[in-house]
Amino acid sequence: MSTAAVGRKQAVPDVAGQVTYAMRTMGVAPIPRNYQLFYEAYIGSNPILTKELAALGTKATQEELDELGARYFANNPEGVMESAHTRIISELDSLLRVLKQEQRSLESYNRLLGETYSRIDSKNSTSTDILKSAISILSEATGKTVAHGQRTVQNMNQRSAEMDQVRKELDEYKRIANTDSLTRLSNRRAFDEKLATVYNNPMLVSLTSLIIVDVDHFKRINDLFGHPVGDKILASVASVVRANVRKEAFVARAGGEEFAIVLEGNTAEEVSVICERIRQAMESTPFRNSRTNVNYGPVTISLGYCMADQASDPGELYSKADIALYCSKETGRNRSTQYSNEMKKDSSKGWLIYK
Repeated sequence: MSTAAVGRKQAVPDVAGQVTYAMRTMGVAPIPRNYQLFYEAYIGSNPILTKELAALGTKATQEELDELGARYFANNPEGVMESAHTRIISELDSLLRVLKQEQRSLESYNRLLGETYSRIDSKNSTSTDILKSAISILSEATGKTVAHGQRTVQNMNQRSAEMDQVRKELDEYKRIANTDSLTRLSNRRAFDEKLATVYNNPMLVSLTSLIIVDVDHFKRINDLFGHPVGDKILASVASVVRANVRKEAFVARAGGEEFAIVLEGNTAEEVSVICERIRQAMESTPFRNSRTNVNYGPVTISLGYCMADQASDPGELYSKADIALYCSKETGRNRSTQYSNEMKKDSSKGWLIYK
């Protein structure tokens, strides 16, 4: 049975509460890295991780949990963010010292200008002495100030370059943290973040939609050919979906064999055409092992979609798109369905926002 079907049979209103409850039941410390581990296992994005975490039982040590996390989250965003934060603080501290040095240099220069003015204003010196003294002082002070200013500019440029490198590293690690390793699409965490923004701009709501895509009979594929073949098929499905929407469209693997698409700037009629284009492309894609000539197909998908103005918030939008997907499954699969108010309202699972 697919993860989508399991979710429909038992709606889960709050993933944060469920994950926290599971951690408390197993006696696990409620710290961020443990929450990340349980969250990923809970949404089923990595079935092997889920099984290994369950195998630890109720007496899992923090060392065992950290070892599991290190294997599945090699690029740990939490550690990376902490390291980057320390580097940024260090760079800002260096910049502050440079600016303070520049301030002291300018204060010194102003003091020399004041002394020069006092000498010029003095009536005890001849004009020649005054000019010589003024030129000597100003020349030396100006030279030192210019040299110091050049060093300041160099320091500022260096610090700016180092901070820009930190920013690039943070952007890269965020991309890694929000990418599904199997399909290279956005992952569930990124999807939750994207869906949460759908209603931020009321002007775009009427032309925004959520499409949920589910691979038909995926459990049967895994049972017949094994999980490695199933993984390759999921990666192929992801490629087909990605290739049949605009580059700027948001596409994610929402968990298991389920994918999600957020489209902006399309009417309901246009979304229907896009869904059919994706479905037909999948239906016509061959799934055959070129070495053994084993045919894994046909592989088809079912789609359900809902326009954002048919719902009042992200949770309701997800629920209604999932109801539409359920109707596609119930009426024969390999089809796309738009949500309507006549559909059953008790067949969907809740939207689980990552906290």
